[in-house]
Amino acid sequence: MPAPLIEFPADDADRARRFWGGVLGVDLAPRPPAAGSGWVSDGDDLRLGVHDRGAGPGDTACLAYFTVPNIAAALERVRDLGGSVIHPGDRWAICRDSEGSPFALAAAPGSGDPAGGPAR
Repeated sequence: MPAPLIEFPADDADRARRFWGGVLGVDLAPRPPAAGSGWVSDGDDLRLGVHDRGAGPGDTACLAYFTVPNIAAALERVRDLGGSVIHPGDRWAICRDSEGSPFALAAAPGSGDPAGGPAR
């Protein structure tokens, strides 16, 4: 599985891209159209995304997207283990863990997700 994708919503995407690029020394390139809007750095050790802040549940704070082979089964495990699903989906979902911390799940490439990551 790839490294988790850490996704930051931004009020000023250019400013956020300069900040994260400067702090971490990465280039954030435009996402492929099938993966939605925004920019991403997709290295072996770091997957970092920036997108324009919207009104959705994934736009209030930074989220770590964990890739899972079967998103439906993973969402069931989230609920069974005391977490909650805030925004379910077939390609990605936003959840809270048993302590209330937000995170997201993304369908693994080849599991019905043509983009391999979150769509915005």
